[in-house]
Amino acid sequence: MTTTTDLTQLTGDYVLDGAHTRLGFVARHAMVTKVRGAFNEFEGTAHIDGQDPSNSSVTIVIKTASVDTRNEQRDGHLRTNDFFEIETYPEIRFASTAIRQSDETTFAVTGDLTIKDVTKSVTFELELTGAATDPFGNQRVGFEGSLQINRKDWNVTWNAPLEAGGVLVSEKVTLEFEISAIKQA
Repeated sequence: MTTTTDLTQLTGDYVLDGAHTRLGFVARHAMVTKVRGAFNEFEGTAHIDGQDPSNSSVTIVIKTASVDTRNEQRDGHLRTNDFFEIETYPEIRFASTAIRQSDETTFAVTGDLTIKDVTKSVTFELELTGAATDPFGNQRVGFEGSLQINRKDWNVTWNAPLEAGGVLVSEKVTLEFEISAIKQA
């Protein structure tokens, strides 16, 4: 298996590999600990232009019902109108509008993030973690990154006050991306 970060060798169209990609989040709970979760169902595509990364693009569609925090009761609450309203808003969407190379392996990705009925432009850093040909002959590319958002900006506003002060769920949520994508023929 050979690995590379030479962008010119990576030019092409890719599909996210759901078995090896994690689209997750972290929120503070009860002001004392963090709860991590992920979405288990999503689709995504990317176009990488190794000669001119600004011509690259990415789109991702996440099924909100697939939220998984390893706690059935909490997951059920996240699916309700208090949070994701999965019956009305079954998807979270991201579509890039600009990609700028920051250094050899880092890219500033700007795009439209839609959660519930709100679309806002966000920018985050993605790091190219490598590319390789897997044992099945697939060319893979990996990226990692994160983005901190205020969930209230997307009308995800439910909370409960704590007796000692503070609230049950933080407004700030970190979105985490660990991406493995397979080049298409």
